[in-house]
Amino acid sequence: MAAPLPQRPRVVIVGCGFGGLEATRALARTDVDITLIDRTNHHLFQPLLYQVATAGLAAPAISAPIRHILRRQMQRGQLTVLLGDVTGIDAQRREVQLDDGACIRYDHLIVAAGATHSYFGRDEWARHAPGLKTLADAFELRNRVLKAFERAERYPEQREHWLTFAVIGAGPTGVEMAGTMAEIAHHTLHDEFRHIDSRQARVVLIEGADRVLGAFPPDLSRRAQEQLEKLGVEVRTGCRVTHIDAQGVTAQMQGQDAPYVLPARTVVWAAGVAASPLGQALQASTGVALDRAGRVVVEPDLSLAGHPEIQVIGDLAAAKSHPKRGEPTPVPGVSPGAKQMGRHAAANLVRRLRGEATRPFRYIDYGSLATIGRKAAVAQVDVPLIGNLRFSGYFAWVFWLFVHIYFLIGFRNRLMVLMDWGWAYWTFQRHARVVVEPPRHRTEEAP
Repeated sequence: MAAPLPQRPRVVIVGCGFGGLEATRALARTDVDITLIDRTNHHLFQPLLYQVATAGLAAPAISAPIRHILRRQMQRGQLTVLLGDVTGIDAQRREVQLDDGACIRYDHLIVAAGATHSYFGRDEWARHAPGLKTLADAFELRNRVLKAFERAERYPEQREHWLTFAVIGAGPTGVEMAGTMAEIAHHTLHDEFRHIDSRQARVVLIEGADRVLGAFPPDLSRRAQEQLEKLGVEVRTGCRVTHIDAQGVTAQMQGQDAPYVLPARTVVWAAGVAASPLGQALQASTGVALDRAGRVVVEPDLSLAGHPEIQVIGDLAAAKSHPKRGEPTPVPGVSPGAKQMGRHAAANLVRRLRGEATRPFRYIDYGSLATIGRKAAVAQVDVPLIGNLRFSGYFAWVFWLFVHIYFLIGFRNRLMVLMDWGWAYWTFQRHARVVVEPPRHRTEEAP
């Protein structure tokens, strides 16, 4: 009687963002059995999510079904894709627990669960100031922004409040949202209402630090603010938010005793990021340390101390880059970092299966980009043999466009985005301006 074939190592990957997708693709070329678990059925190109929230792009242009992206890997018989929400991790039993009570066993685990919004202990603000992390968030913000103009048309006595928009947080997401909202008001909608002039809308960008785009060099931050103000955005730095409700925002300005009150019915939160709750689940199961944002402190090779079979990547990991020379530096929470961590985690897992030593993670920083609006962006790019290049304005904007089209998933998505951007450039129009209301449940049966 023939001996049974040895079982392939079981690898579970949690999350199909940039890191999880790269890890899955890399491991699909090896002799392992992979189970990929995600709470949605699609991979999302998050850097362009704000374009869905501002009606510049339709959702399918920046997302794609996970099963379609990984169909070839599944056809090889190595990959299983599950739609589910991971609620717990048992490191002793080597199981991940799903929201329906099911447990999936693993020999190796890669956790790429990402991040969520942080309101710095004021979670009640979420009701009035939604953030932007998922397609559902983008749909909610798009509805709020477009309905604000509709209500200003309908209720003239409240026009000023409805035509005032507040964006809290001047990182890349906040800057991009504020600039695009100003473009919508000043160009897209200016001739579509009878009783209001959308160009009178105020877009106020509020930042607690002393400059916008704090992760960029000061000269690029200054240029970004200049471009925002040219688009009509009011920039208020050194302004710390103290309260948000249905009527607007209250903040404290540096050097002023009286609070700054902004009556705004539409508020966008882009100020804080917190790690996925799975970080706490890992801490409870393994005793691993978490940083102040709830991210998991990982070893140089991205594994957990005492649990080399578990690796954490992406926004959930408090990881450091270990260059050949110099001190380790924190890895920024950007998509290139997540992709590189995904590939590195897969490579280290293969090394571990071969009995080889793992290698520390080394992040390659290609630069930073942020778009402000039409013909306005800032860029910092590391070019081999030349060094660090910094530029802004039209050429930075064109560079930003081509970079994002290049990194989109699939030819169809690239073509859709290119066509939509070209049309918007020549016409100033945004045709993804459909507001969909959730269905109302009937309280009585029809006769």
